[in-house]
Amino acid sequence: MCTDFNFANVIMEKKIHIGLVEDQVLFREGIKAILQSWPGLDVVFESPDGFSVEERLKSVAVLPDVLLVDLSLPPLGKKDFGGIQVTQLILEQYPEMKVLILSAHQDEMFIAQLIEQGAHGYLVKDSDPQEVYEAIHSVHTKGSYINARTLRAIQQNMGKKTKPVKTSEEITKREVEILQLTCQQFTAEEIAEKLFISVKTVNGHRNNLLQKTGSRNVTGLVIYAIKHQIVTII
Repeated sequence: MCTDFNFANVIMEKKIHIGLVEDQVLFREGIKAILQSWPGLDVVFESPDGFSVEERLKSVAVLPDVLLVDLSLPPLGKKDFGGIQVTQLILEQYPEMKVLILSAHQDEMFIAQLIEQGAHGYLVKDSDPQEVYEAIHSVHTKGSYINARTLRAIQQNMGKKTKPVKTSEEITKREVEILQLTCQQFTAEEIAEKLFISVKTVNGHRNNLLQKTGSRNVTGLVIYAIKHQIVTII
């Protein structure tokens, strides 16, 4: 769901600190140059592998707000330490940091697996640069970036595993409305405006949804909604 994005709107906002975990030097330097050329972004961290991320993060002056992570990274000996392992590490050690996967893989199984593991977004490496910018801004401000490809991947890989939830018993009608709008990537402010309620009320409902669904973040809510057929993608 990539839309036109006005860079001028974020020039005066606080910079988003970016980290890069990518083993291919040319790609890492290329994406770094692109990111640094955009207003509001600052690359503060780099790593050529996943297994040294934890130690490297301990020595940086400023922690990244958003970590762009390649799915395929060098192993640690015989032990895999790719995007899935880095995502798990960040969720455990730095829960406020957002993970955006950048991968050459377009297979829906990979996409669904990474999102289910807790990644806040997934982009293929041939994505338009504007979508990369939008995804970074989205995971930073909204907690996730779920485009149409990701939604379809989650639905096709997980949507048939569970039966529809009885929403009248488990979550309220208002919570369903908020969950559906959340899946459409609306912010709390935008949801409040659409439903004529306060932002505080929206956040209260979201917190209730997190507890009721056992989700850790907004991305988890999206997965729950698709798995239980609260939202569907045609």
